[in-house]
Parts: sequence; C-alpha cells; structure tokens
Amino acid sequence: MNQKNQKTHVPLLILIFLIGSWAKAQDKVTISGTIVNSQNNETLIGVSIYIPELQSGTTTNEYGFFSLSIPKGDYTLQVSYMGFQTSEEKISLQQNLRKNISLESSTQNLEEIVITERKNIANIKKPEMSVNKLTIQEIKKMPAVMGETDILKSILQLPGVTNAGEGASGFNVRGGAADQNLILLDEALLYNSSHLFGFFSVFNSDAIKDLKLYKGGIPSRFGGRVSSVLDIYQKEGNSNEFHMNGGIGVISSRLLAEGPLEKGKGSFLVAGRSSYAHLFLKLTDNKNSAYFYDLNTKLSYKLNENNSLFLSGYFGRDVFDIGDQFNNVYGNAVLNLRWNHLYSEKLFSNLSMIYSDYYYGLKLDVAGLNWDSGIKNYNIKYDFKHYISDRYKMTYGLNAVYYDFNPGTVSPTGPSSGINREQLDKKYALEPALYVDAEHEITDKLSINYGFRYSMFYRMGQQDMNIYANNEAVTFNPELQIYEKGKPIGTEHFGSGKTIASFNNLEPRLAVSYQLDDNQSIKASYNRMSQYIHLVSNTASPTPLDVWAPSDNFIKPQLLDQVALGYFRNFHNDDYTLETEIYYKKVKNRIDYIDGADLIANKAIEQVILNGRSRSYGLEVLLRKNSGKLNGWISYTLSRSEQQTPGRTALETGINNGKWYSTGYDKTHNLAVTASYKLTEKWSFGSTFALQSGQPVTYPNGQYEYGGVIVPSYGARNEDRLPAYHHLDVSATYIPKPDKKKGWQGEWVFSIYNLYNRMNSASMTFRQNEDTGRNEAVRLSIFGFIPSVTYNFKF
Repeated sequence: MNQKNQKTHVPLLILIFLIGSWAKAQDKVTISGTIVNSQNNETLIGVSIYIPELQSGTTTNEYGFFSLSIPKGDYTLQVSYMGFQTSEEKISLQQNLRKNISLESSTQNLEEIVITERKNIANIKKPEMSVNKLTIQEIKKMPAVMGETDILKSILQLPGVTNAGEGASGFNVRGGAADQNLILLDEALLYNSSHLFGFFSVFNSDAIKDLKLYKGGIPSRFGGRVSSVLDIYQKEGNSNEFHMNGGIGVISSRLLAEGPLEKGKGSFLVAGRSSYAHLFLKLTDNKNSAYFYDLNTKLSYKLNENNSLFLSGYFGRDVFDIGDQFNNVYGNAVLNLRWNHLYSEKLFSNLSMIYSDYYYGLKLDVAGLNWDSGIKNYNIKYDFKHYISDRYKMTYGLNAVYYDFNPGTVSPTGPSSGINREQLDKKYALEPALYVDAEHEITDKLSINYGFRYSMFYRMGQQDMNIYANNEAVTFNPELQIYEKGKPIGTEHFGSGKTIASFNNLEPRLAVSYQLDDNQSIKASYNRMSQYIHLVSNTASPTPLDVWAPSDNFIKPQLLDQVALGYFRNFHNDDYTLETEIYYKKVKNRIDYIDGADLIANKAIEQVILNGRSRSYGLEVLLRKNSGKLNGWISYTLSRSEQQTPGRTALETGINNGKWYSTGYDKTHNLAVTASYKLTEKWSFGSTFALQSGQPVTYPNGQYEYGGVIVPSYGARNEDRLPAYHHLDVSATYIPKPDKKKGWQGEWVFSIYNLYNRMNSASMTFRQNEDTGRNEAVRLSIFGFIPSVTYNFKF
C-alpha cells in the first residue's frame, strides 16, 4: 500500500463524506437534549427516544445526549430505558427545541405508564450487531465468588465469551486471545483487568454506570485491537444531594461517596475497595499474604448548556508477599480530562486527554534484586457526533497515542547485593489515527452503517537494533529439525525521534440491517482492524509479569478480517428476544513462539517469535426473557479457534509441522444460563450455570531416560483437552425494609459459588508415584463449594 498516496487521499475522502452529508440535510426541525436519572442527575446511555407517528427514533450517546431531526408537526415523544418508567409526552414542534428529560426509577412508588407501541423496534432496525449490553442491575443479581460482584465474570455468561479456566485472568472473545481485547474505563485503556491473579476484576460495580461489549461490527472510533472492545463508563456522581453506599463481604469491602459540587451543576464521586483476607493470615504463623485495593474518582461540572467538564481516574494495586523473601506489586493507574461541547443542536463533540500506566514490580531478597517493568501511554482524542437528519448521522474524529514500553529494569536491593543495575532497552511508539462513520437509514426497512479508520504506527528510537543475516532473527536447523535463535551480525543505532519501522492500514467497517417486519430483522457486518502492540506471553491466561512489545521490523502488526450474519427477533411484545449469529474471522501475523522460548528478561525477543496466523468461526445463540418475576437468558456458542505457523520455506517444518492446531482458548461448546426471580418485595433469587468444553492442552505421549533422568516426550500442540468445565452458582437477596426510600437502607446477599462442589481442572500435571513407580496425572483445582454473605447499604 502506497503510504504517500494514502496520506493525500484520506483527507479528501473525509471532505467528500462531509459535503455529501451536508447535502442530505433537509428543511426540518430538531429536538435535542440530555436524558438523566431524576434521583441523581446521572446521564443515561442508550436511552430509546421514539416518535410512533413517524416510526422513527434514536438513542442517547455515551454522554446522555440525543438529537432527532423531523418534519414540523405535533407528535408523541416516548422515552424508555430498562429499569426506569417509560415517559410519554405530547409535543408540538415548529422550531428547534432543546428538551432535557428526567426519568423516574421503576422502583419508586409511582404509577407506571404503559406503552402499547413497539418500544424495541429501534433495536430491530438499528444495524448494530455482535454487541452485548448489561446493566449494573443485571450484573448485581448474578451470584459471585466470595460475594464480590464481578463485571468480567458476568460477561462470561454471554455468547462467544470464555476464559482460560477457573481463576484465570482475562477473557477470550470469539476465539481471540486475551491481549486482543480493548478494555476501556472512561475511554482510558487498561492493560490488566484482574485482581488477585484473576479471582476478581478491577471494576468496582458500585462506581460503574454502563458497559457494552463489541464482538464484531465494531465502530470505526475504536481501534488498536483485533478481537473485541469492552467499553465501560463510570458514574458521574449525584449532583442533587450527598449519598453513600457500600458493602461488607467475607474477604473484601467497599465504600462509595457522591454528592454535589454545586447543586444541579457539578458532582463528585469517590469509591474505594479493599480485600483484607491477609489480615487474618497475620494472626497465624503464616507470613504469606495477598490482597488488593483500588480507588475510583470522578468530578463533573456543567459550565453551561453547551459545555461540561469531567475529570475521572482509577488507581489499583495488588500486593503478594511470600514471607520476607518475595514481594510482588502490580496494577493500573489512569486519568482522563474530558470536555463535552455542543456546537449546535446537531453537532456534539468530546475532547479527551488520557494517561494510562500499567506497572509491575518484583522484589526478590533471596537473589538481591528488584525488577520493575510496565507500559505507559498518553492519548489525545477529539470525537464529533453529527446529527444531520433523522435518517443520516455521522461520527468522525482523530486520536494519537504515544507509548512508552519498559521491558524491565533490574536493580540491587541493597549495598550487599551482587546484582548490577541493568535497563533493558526501552521502546517507544506513536499510533495516530482518524476515522469516519455514517449511520444511514436508506428506507424504512434498510439501514446501514459504513465508514473507515485510517491507522498509522511509528516504532521510534532510541535503541540499538540487531541486524541478522537474511533479516532472520529465528533460524531453522535442518539437521535437528528445530528452530533456533539467530545470531546478530551487527547492530544499527536509532536515535531519539528516529523511526525504526512504520506501518499504515485502511480499516473499512460495514454493517447492514434489513427489517423483515416490526418484530424481526437480518443483519450482516464486516470489520477490518489492526493491532500494533503485542502481549509477549506463551500462556493461555495473562499474568501480571506479561510484557507488551510494539510492532517493528520482525514483529508485524496483526490484521483482522471478520464477517458476521445474524437473525434478530422480538416475541410477545418484547417479553422475549432472540439473537443468532454466525461469524468467521481470520488474523494475519498472529505471533507464535519456537519450542523452549524464553520470554522473561529477553533482550532480543525477536529471536523466539515467528509470525503465524489464526482463524475462528462459530454459531452464537442468545435467548432473553425481559419481563415478569422470572427473567434472564440462555446463551450457547458452537465454535472453533485455531492457529497455524507454516514454514517460511519448503525446508522448514513450521510450528506443529505447519498444521492448524487448537489455540489454548478454543472451546467447542459453551453454554450459559442466567436467571433471576423476584419472589416478594423482600426476597429475590439468582442463579448462573456454565458448561464449557475443556481447555486444549498438550499431554506427554511417552518418555525416555537420558543420563538417569526421565524425560517426557510430547506430541502435537494442544491435541488433548482438560475435562469439561461446569458449575452452578446461586444467590438470595433479602431486603428487610423494601418500602424505605430515605435514610439507611440495607440488604443481605447470600450466595454459593459452585453449589455441587465441581472440582474443575485449572491444569493437569504428570509425575511418577514414589511408592508405585507408575506415572500418574494430578489435577489442580482452585475453587470448590464456596458460601459467602455480603451486607450492602446506602444512605
């Protein structure tokens, strides 16, 4: 692809988009505004605004704003959102109207308005697919391990989403690796999403307002990953009055405070959470400990009708000690300063300046060393939402991310240490991008989203880069039929600001929806995405020690192509919804590792990496029950996820003899059932059931003796599997005084994780029995039957 021509034509394409968009504007009037929760003035995301007379509508954006252009006249304005009472109002539109709307919670003792029109018709018409949304109310109804509500565990109940096993960190989407997920908290990137090595997530559910998981059909405003986007927004805080809420659990507690900076205009939110199981260990002779703590903050201030400022942050740390000999500290820190500006009733903008830092620290007194590593990024982005007409909307913008990689800093623990200070070469990169997206309702039945993202990546100095014969950092030994580290024949120095390698990619996006009738539609989508940074890890589940590396002359950017086709239907006046999708995706330049690769503190990581490819395909089914005392969903996924690294020449064997092999996160079958039942105003119950195929692993298929040592031999990669994974969790919630709406309000949550005590395999090891001399397999299980109780309160 000619980089010079692309730079010339991309701005021209944007100009053509904008000129075409303005040409579509008609002589109409616009109703616009913000939708908020009446109790706390919190903006609401994804609220449905519908005009039944025109069978037309829209939804609020990520900042609670909506805009709808329609012909002049008298209409009915219907506003609906899950967990809130539906609002209906007669309006007369003769000129542009700014209308801010407050929705009442459905838990308040007010008469609810019943709407007989199709409230979810917009979901059928909208060309949005491969997207799952969960409300915090839904998540809090799910049973959780050790009583801690967990956002990451909840998305595992959705189709196409799995993890690498019990207690594993990260998650996998449609057969993709954990590092291929873009995880955003208030637009800031998180590199590690877990506490306590995967037992808990970093997201405090008390501080979270909204989350959305994109598995495909990903809008052009997102980039940098090739599997999914988990987009999470924090609450803004109550601008009406001061409140506190929290919870006391078996091993952790949390507390949140929110209130007005200036009533009706500004608010603050501070939420803290910490585990304390390590305190009980100190009462014994056990000197080991493991705990975490985190802090969520947000300040919001409305300057006037057209301008708002937000400052949000997150700080979290995990601490793991083994006596006085080992200390491990790791975690995230993010900060985002955001400005919302309304240029007109049709043009909304958001400017964000974001800082993100992932730190990993290790202290080994036995070896006398400190180890520090991490990754920082600085991101500036400017996004625009242009409501051109009721049938045509555009989003466009640009952003630039600067990366600072620290693969490792080794330093002595004290004067007596024999360790010399050493700094592995730091790495720097710049990733600018711009995008354009259009939402176009072509007819009453046919809607289409189309656009592109143009991404660039510059691997910057300052660093000495190895030079290899034939530019091969990995060589093949034909006699031993193995890959070996290449030997550098020299080095080339790149000074500060010099470009080591550069890449650019045009990433088109397309999604189409055809409405068969008011109850059903078919949808299709295509995505191309690029990923320029890579997680260097040969485990199926990320660990805190995993190191990120940028693309360069040897590690190529990952390139994804994904297509999906789906059928969507609402039943019985939206009481039930059915979503079915089939997908196929392939990724070029998926990194693979030679046998015996050493990844920790490797100064020349390119010597153990080969560029391969991956593919995955599957069927997803999601059936929801949306109303009544009993609601929930059933999801099922039938899928395959495979990887291949063929030889670079006819003489090379490649990895696994060049054959496709199952990835470590391939799960053929994945069934999840989630249900909640409201028995009375005081008692409600929840349950989740999960059943997955066992994780692919490589077992030894034989052994031989060499020098008196028994050495196992292995067959093809991941040709075996762990036993099937399944468990049932249940919970009961008791509210002593459900009618009490002011003052101290409390509830008790009783839960049991793994009700029938299934000992799922986290791993399988093989050893020789000392008594019998026979080989045996040993299963490692982490969680069995775990009861817990949590007391939640607010006032």
